[in-house]
Amino acid sequence: MRMALRRAGVAALVMAAVGFGPATTAVSWAAPSSQPSERAPARNTNDAKFLQLTIDSTAPTTVTTTSDRNVVVKGTVKNVGDRPVEDVGVRLQRAPAIDSSSDVRAALDFDQAVFDTVGEFDTVATTLDTGQSKQFTLTLPLRSTTGLSLDITEPGVYPMLVNVNGTPEYGGAARLDDARFLLPVLGVPAAAESNATSGTPSSSATAVVPPDTSAPIGVTLMWPLADAPRLVGGIPGAVNEPVRLIDDELATELSDGGRLDALVDAVENATKPESDTDRRVTDALCLAIDPDLLITVENMTRGYLVADNSSDPTGPSHEGRGSDAANQWLGRVKTLASSMCTTAVPFAQADLAAVTSVANPELTATALARPADIVDNILGVTSLRDFVWPDSGVLDSATAEVLSVNPTTAMVADTSVDSAAPQLSSRITGSLDALAFDTSAAAALAATGSEPQVPSYIPDDTAPTIDIESRSARRQDALGAMAWAALTPTSLPRNQIFAPPQLWTADSNDATAVLSMLATLIRSGLASPQALPALLGRQPGATDAATLDYPDRATQDGPQTSVVETATTQLPRIDGLEASLVDDPAASLTPRGFTAPLREDLLRSMTLADRRNVDSASVNRAERAATIRADNVTEAVDGMYRAVSVVSPGGVYTLASGQSPLLLVARNELPIAINVDLRVEAPPEMQISDIGPKQLPPRGSRQLTVPAEMNDSRKLEVNFSLTTTDGRQLGTPTSVTVRSNAYGRPLAAVTATAGGLLLFLAGRRLWHRFKGQPDPADEGYERS
Repeated sequence: MRMALRRAGVAALVMAAVGFGPATTAVSWAAPSSQPSERAPARNTNDAKFLQLTIDSTAPTTVTTTSDRNVVVKGTVKNVGDRPVEDVGVRLQRAPAIDSSSDVRAALDFDQAVFDTVGEFDTVATTLDTGQSKQFTLTLPLRSTTGLSLDITEPGVYPMLVNVNGTPEYGGAARLDDARFLLPVLGVPAAAESNATSGTPSSSATAVVPPDTSAPIGVTLMWPLADAPRLVGGIPGAVNEPVRLIDDELATELSDGGRLDALVDAVENATKPESDTDRRVTDALCLAIDPDLLITVENMTRGYLVADNSSDPTGPSHEGRGSDAANQWLGRVKTLASSMCTTAVPFAQADLAAVTSVANPELTATALARPADIVDNILGVTSLRDFVWPDSGVLDSATAEVLSVNPTTAMVADTSVDSAAPQLSSRITGSLDALAFDTSAAAALAATGSEPQVPSYIPDDTAPTIDIESRSARRQDALGAMAWAALTPTSLPRNQIFAPPQLWTADSNDATAVLSMLATLIRSGLASPQALPALLGRQPGATDAATLDYPDRATQDGPQTSVVETATTQLPRIDGLEASLVDDPAASLTPRGFTAPLREDLLRSMTLADRRNVDSASVNRAERAATIRADNVTEAVDGMYRAVSVVSPGGVYTLASGQSPLLLVARNELPIAINVDLRVEAPPEMQISDIGPKQLPPRGSRQLTVPAEMNDSRKLEVNFSLTTTDGRQLGTPTSVTVRSNAYGRPLAAVTATAGGLLLFLAGRRLWHRFKGQPDPADEGYERS
């Protein structure tokens, strides 16, 4: 099952009371070990809630040597219980700096006791009634030699906690909720007591503390542009017909302020010449684009329809409103792609394990081989080849075997690659190499945005409780995760690939903050850009001993079994039909163009988009959309097969003779000509000659002349049907009742007997005449 939603907070009646007296800064203790469970209890959770605390903003989001000396946290406390709460107060606390990669996410679930450096409580409200909320602002210096502070004296990533206490009616004072976030400190500014602004030399206790830049880390940031499948499923290819979308949400995402607009806008601002003069940020970025999104957007530029009901592909619809936005957005992406690394992700973010299990070469090629061509054709660029980034972040052995046929590099989570030592690149099998992206940073990035996700490569028992943190706090966690390795010179490997989810619901604030962190790491000397193309192929130090781990969670997050079964059933029918269609150079619509949308629809039904969201309602919607799309494909393929058939002549068909031909009419309602074979089921008394393959014109009919021989005067029933060239039945078989005007074998016997008798009688008459004897047959007829 997906991660259970959890909410921090303990009822006042079951917790020890916490006073509101002045707090003192606790003595710092040793940094946490790599095994947090051995040193601190897990975060408390309880369904009994009185107050709910959320963090609205933090400043600075990243501390540098030039930052403000104070940390300012703004938030909101709301009474979500069934009774008033008195003496509501909040305070800021911090835990020791994180010293292991595993704690980048785990630290957010530590018990409050670990956050042992504390500030004073600030009263939010003397009484907070049910449903009422209050905003607050907490300010605490980073460090101070004279007063209370966070006591941050060196760079690092620090877990922070805002704690709210209160006294519920009929209860005692207690901690009622908390909220956590990570604070990346790239450098410590001078303390207030240093009088740095006046030029007075500061002491070592208050001086600026810069980061250690002796071992900069190489960084690559994938920048995904993808969306959930939007095209209505079950509509074959056509010429000059507007596409249909299941809704018009993509128009919003492409327009000013929309999600996809914000993702492009953030890159444009981060890489413009005046802000990235040396192109170092540009070199560290790589656009990762879903070809299905490009196909949809390009079609939108020509005008499109929005179906009123996605279950009825050709039913009522209305005009879409996003043509102009699509045209502008696509132009901007073309400009960006022409100036930086660009790669294609698997078509429609399809689950590669599911695609491989279907074992259809055309489907596999559509998912893996053709996306780069689509991106190149639409954007006019040359995208990265021989590179695969599975949406799940993991590979199963069957998919790895498929990819290993040609030299390929797959980018997967570092937790899914089992190798002898931490390294960026590993040889998996055959010609397949693996680039490992940083799991901690990727998981934190997946938690950002409007639809936070828990990636498939995160085990259930370590899944973060991201549902209880605010959007602002989750953004802070991502920034801290990006900074940790750069701030830890001993961490290995000394290169990192940051990989947000392919369907990333980041808004402008999220996207800008992530790119700002990337730029800050590079310009501070903590990181250096590493271009993704330079990482492809076997890297120095790569081993041959690495193996892949495919977690159970990835299977659980995959498409429904019924959807995969539909693909397995329908793809051979699509392939068989396409092989029978006629590729006419003079025609605008080709067999491939006609059937390709249905294969693509089956890939869209196997998408992983929205399937790992914390919000179960959005997961259910994604599953429902996949089922509808797969059902639409089945109905469409059935309709295509029904569109080619033999027309029954009706009544009884009478042959003029025993060897007269049968005249039938074959009809083709498809927009492409098709080659068909005639299948005949006739009784033994009738022989039908094979007429061979026949071509039927598009949206037309043709008379079929079928040689037949019938040696029976009875009515016989003959069944006719058309098939594809590989023997798959088209249309509905039709029955013809046939009767011949010939009398068959009995008539031939009677005729032969009568002829023999006639010859006998004529011979006898001649014999008697020769003898001069009267013929007995003439007795009674002699002339008188």
